[in-house]
Amino acid sequence: MVPPPVVADLRSDTITRPTAAMRAAMVDAAVGDDVYGEDPTVAELEERVAALLGHEAALFMPTGSMANQVGLRLHAGPGQEIVTDHLAHVLRAELGAAAAYSGITTRSWVADRGLLDVDTALEVMVADGGPYQVSTACVVVENTHNFGGGTVQPLADMRRLREATAAAGVGVHLDGARLWNAHVATGVPLADYGACADTVSVCLSKGLGAPVGSLLASSAARVAEARVWRKRLGGGMRQVGILAAAGLHALDHHVERLAEDHARARRLAAGLRGAPGVAVAEPDTNIVIAELAPPLDPGAVLAALEARGVRMVGFGAGRIRAICHLDVDDAGVGRAVEAFAEAVAEVSGTRN
Repeated sequence: MVPPPVVADLRSDTITRPTAAMRAAMVDAAVGDDVYGEDPTVAELEERVAALLGHEAALFMPTGSMANQVGLRLHAGPGQEIVTDHLAHVLRAELGAAAAYSGITTRSWVADRGLLDVDTALEVMVADGGPYQVSTACVVVENTHNFGGGTVQPLADMRRLREATAAAGVGVHLDGARLWNAHVATGVPLADYGACADTVSVCLSKGLGAPVGSLLASSAARVAEARVWRKRLGGGMRQVGILAAAGLHALDHHVERLAEDHARARRLAAGLRGAPGVAVAEPDTNIVIAELAPPLDPGAVLAALEARGVRMVGFGAGRIRAICHLDVDDAGVGRAVEAFAEAVAEVSGTRN
């Protein structure tokens, strides 16, 4: 049997393909050897992102995980720790890299939807463990928060954390893979978010639709050290201006349009919420989480959706995630709502 054509792939905002205009920008990019610091398009992208985030410098990385892990290594070394919430991407989705590559240990606190709890974070943090406890070198904040459901961290809380950690001599790393979404959803300038952290990672290949790439922003001294760690981890790249050009195009054309993804996510959430046995919180940004009450089985619902040309993903016990992005239009969201209702009815045995 030939599978139905995919009409709405909502598994992630990482599955987008470069637009025709982005591809044209990539073809025309000026390039050079970036390991030698000679790629002009990479340099332009790094300078622009650093300025947007209010930092001195930035470094182009092949992946968000590498950007995060190099950022953590700038703060902590073997025998030190980072602390973050229990749902953080650096804990759940980077395969223990902080321990495997840098000998960094981690501790966490339980966070409702990944939202920052400053008091709890400061209680968990041990600025100087002396000879008896592990010393905390860095607190990690994720904004927006993937496993929390695209939640936006309040700027006031981030500022309060930054003030307290700075006074204690502890760093802050901001995993801002989807910081663009937080900026568009709230209107908070990117530099205001950037001022709340010593190191900031941002991703180009999620909501912005570039085919690859993230950046790490910080002080010029830290970014110089980060360049060494990038090469050490195998991330030195050559004529990578072809990819940096996609990032520059995305900054010019794909940031403000994230508001369309947020609006579609609200529409999708409202539609999914109409299915019996399904609870959906109002999304902050472009991520929608559907909670299925027993006996609804997420795997069965996902299979029924796939048969209808709609893709979502399981997201833990009893949960399904859908993410709106530039490759899903209004018609795709409408079809996803229809298919979800049909899939739930089929799985629950209530279909006429």
